[in-house]
Amino acid sequence: MSKNTMTRRNFFGVASASVFGLMLSACGGSGNSGNDVPAKAEAEYTLVKEGTLIVASDLDFPPLDSFEGGEAQGFDVDLSKEIGKRMGLTVEYLPPTNFDAIIPMIKQGGKADIGNSAFSITEERKAEIDFTDAYLDSNLGIAVKSDSTAKDEEALNEGGKKIAVQSGTTGEAYAKENMANATIVPLTTVTECMAGLSTGLYDAVCADLPVIGNMCTNSFVDCEVCKEIPTGEQYGIVVSKDNPGLTAAINAALAEIEADGTMDELKQKWFGTVA
Repeated sequence: MSKNTMTRRNFFGVASASVFGLMLSACGGSGNSGNDVPAKAEAEYTLVKEGTLIVASDLDFPPLDSFEGGEAQGFDVDLSKEIGKRMGLTVEYLPPTNFDAIIPMIKQGGKADIGNSAFSITEERKAEIDFTDAYLDSNLGIAVKSDSTAKDEEALNEGGKKIAVQSGTTGEAYAKENMANATIVPLTTVTECMAGLSTGLYDAVCADLPVIGNMCTNSFVDCEVCKEIPTGEQYGIVVSKDNPGLTAAINAALAEIEADGTMDELKQKWFGTVA
């Protein structure tokens, strides 16, 4: 692995704002009034390949990430590239990786520097890896066939009903906890879940709302979101606990991206809104 030293001088003002919790609405400038301030810390971090930020993602979570024409694309992908640009690094995506294999990969090290695949920040995951500051809010949702007669949790929480989920996600955890009478079917990707729903293999899909909403509109038009679940989740980028300098450097870049309006531009591009 290579070792990099990144001066946070350019990021100091906006990064200090993030200390006060302004994750998604950070303001620029630290308000330095001329008083003596501590010397700007330099963040040392290791990279798998010198000069390159290698990213692991399942690339099956549109509009956040997907794999089209042999290339990674989506909101998270553009965000990774913007972070890399601010850090002076080339961004390289691994081939699509199973979602539930990404955190173990980052924890072990050696293959990727970060995981950026719409990871909801949870205490369970934080026991294994570090998260950057949150960069996006999200909720869960439930999708069903448009002609289904079971369009609420009570109807779906019956013996014989099958709920498809992506393995290792908060959608899986929610379904297991709240629809325990149904059969929960863990699959590798959300696309598999939605395809099975469309063909009648499953009665519902429980997954991140932005993703299943996008898929119902663009790919599986015979399906619809029947419920939004206000879980109040926030997405963060996954970094090894052994690489705190990288977490700090990415947080500094995220704060600048938020403060100068780039984050809003990416939201408008991929979601049609900055909310």
